Amino acid sequence: MKILQIVPSISLIYGGPSQMVLGLAPALAKEGMEVTILTTDSNGDSGQKPLNVPLNRPIKQDGYEIIYFRCAPFRRYKFSLDLLKWLKLHACEFDLAHIHALFSPVSTAAATVCRHQKLPYILRPLGTLDPADLRKKKQLKQLYVDILERRNLAGAAAIHFTSNQEAKISERFGVATQDLVIPLGVIPPRVDGKSLVIGQLGIPEDVPLVLFMSRIDPKKGLNLLIPALEKLLAIGGHFHFVLAGTNPQDPEYELKIKSQIENSLLRSHTTITGFVTGELKASLLQAADLFVLPSYYENFGIAVAEAMVAGVPVVISDQVHIYQQVRDSESGWVGTTDVQAIFELLQEALQNPQERQRRGLNAQKYALENFSWDAIAQQTILAYKQILADN
Repeated sequence: MKILQIVPSISLIYGGPSQMVLGLAPALAKEGMEVTILTTDSNGDSGQKPLNVPLNRPIKQDGYEIIYFRCAPFRRYKFSLDLLKWLKLHACEFDLAHIHALFSPVSTAAATVCRHQKLPYILRPLGTLDPADLRKKKQLKQLYVDILERRNLAGAAAIHFTSNQEAKISERFGVATQDLVIPLGVIPPRVDGKSLVIGQLGIPEDVPLVLFMSRIDPKKGLNLLIPALEKLLAIGGHFHFVLAGTNPQDPEYELKIKSQIENSLLRSHTTITGFVTGELKASLLQAADLFVLPSYYENFGIAVAEAMVAGVPVVISDQVHIYQQVRDSESGWVGTTDVQAIFELLQEALQNPQERQRRGLNAQKYALENFSWDAIAQQTILAYKQILADN
């Protein structure tokens, strides 16, 4: 089976949802699929240089191939005429396309090309059909749907959601769709984290480490988390907070959050790392005693799954769409998007080290069983085969 994975960018700057194809592709290849990723060299929307990669030719790695195309014109919107020309020419050579992102011009155009070339395609919306996300630039998105995206949804062989909750609340704009619910995968960290983090970042060893590791964005609930942590300090709570992340797309908000911490009680109890990856990221996850993400909406929560597979209990809001799995597996604590609720959950977790340990072990067991790339690849291949049988 020959599969196309089409995604606007796989740059680290766009976070885990875009990068998931780099986990899925080798897992599919391991199961015998022929996988080609089509993407652009986009590396941010605020003046960053494009990715330094070869263009317009296949690069073989980990059993699959990837082709980068120049992001042009309309670099701000991750568009690529070259990618679309290639797709129009080669679509007939593939059995199925898996397109990642809606409301992104290159993904929208790719779906249109697939439809015209009679290539069955799956759309993964990346949370863009969530009513909370649709409220942003509402009129523009409605126009986009009316002109372009409704036809793509109607023509899709299936819509790929990453949680039952995402599927449940997502808007379809009056279109009847076949839905697939297949989660994202994570890879367990493989380094001894505590000593590296303590030594490199100067984090104290004698207090619990509370970790936020995600994009610094208004939807992530930092306006709830920071006051909740301040309340904990005010009543004598002992912890060290690590803020790991960045937001090149909105540097003003990132600066606002850093300034807020610098001018609060948290200043002497916080380490701000910026963006982390590789060994340092794995080390932070292994060193953490508690992971926290009180997002206002999150179609899956890949950072939560990464913490779970590292054996870290989580404190999340009930707007992170894998909250039910966390609650049912007793892998952490779940609350509402409210400062007092987050404060109370953090207080309970930090005061009960044995319960943290128990829930951390539950988290790791659940994540290894349900969020491994091998298991997800098998689910995905079954879905692909069923779609091809129906078409």
